[in-house]
Amino acid sequence: MTGVVPQPLPEWLTAASRITVLTGAGISTDSGIPDYRGPKGVWTRDPDAEKLVTISYYLTDPEIRRRSWLMRRDLQDVDPQPNAGHAALVDLERQGRLRGLITQNIDGLHQAAGSDPDQVLEIHGTVNEVLCTKCGDRTPMRAALDRVEAGEPDPACLVCGGILKSATIYFGQVLEERVVDAAVAAATDCDVFLAVGTSLTVHPAAGLVDLALGAGARVVVVNAEPTPYDDVADLVVHEQIGTALPKLVARG
Repeated sequence: MTGVVPQPLPEWLTAASRITVLTGAGISTDSGIPDYRGPKGVWTRDPDAEKLVTISYYLTDPEIRRRSWLMRRDLQDVDPQPNAGHAALVDLERQGRLRGLITQNIDGLHQAAGSDPDQVLEIHGTVNEVLCTKCGDRTPMRAALDRVEAGEPDPACLVCGGILKSATIYFGQVLEERVVDAAVAAATDCDVFLAVGTSLTVHPAAGLVDLALGAGARVVVVNAEPTPYDDVADLVVHEQIGTALPKLVARG
């Protein structure tokens, strides 16, 4: 079924007691954060922007690091706030029906909306912290940006002098095994797998849909653009996420 949210909702959805959610950039666009791979996405408009978050370029090119820090500074200045889509998933958790919340996003808006941090699996890390690539020291992003604003174009680790980066997974880096294992467990132990605002083209996140299907779960896709999984999904919704999600997670 493709289109807007059906009313009444399918019984298999309203009766679901273990719903695993995967969110992508699309859920945060209403908060003022641009997506990356949509028609007007960051990577679509400026393919070279990917270099700012590609580990090989970042570690070897000081100019890439300088541009990356300026990008992080500008994103922090936006101060995005959670929207109705994030709030709907908090409601789903409070209903006791959320099996797990897996996100490809690095913005921390699920936690800001009220989602239990222990329920949120950030498979691409978080932009709210900074990581030293040499010694592993972690510090708040705000502290690093304060140094950038004070005139340091490429702040180094205060512990060992190593290169600092946001605590996110860059292109060319391996995902954290513990987080991936937890995401796999959530995908294979649910009765409904809900993919929201994600193109489902980036792996291993997209492969979680295959795992959910293989375990017998129903699949719901909510995205502005078509995805490779629309043909196998039980329900595909092209309605605005902030409007669709509250309806999809309502109790009958």
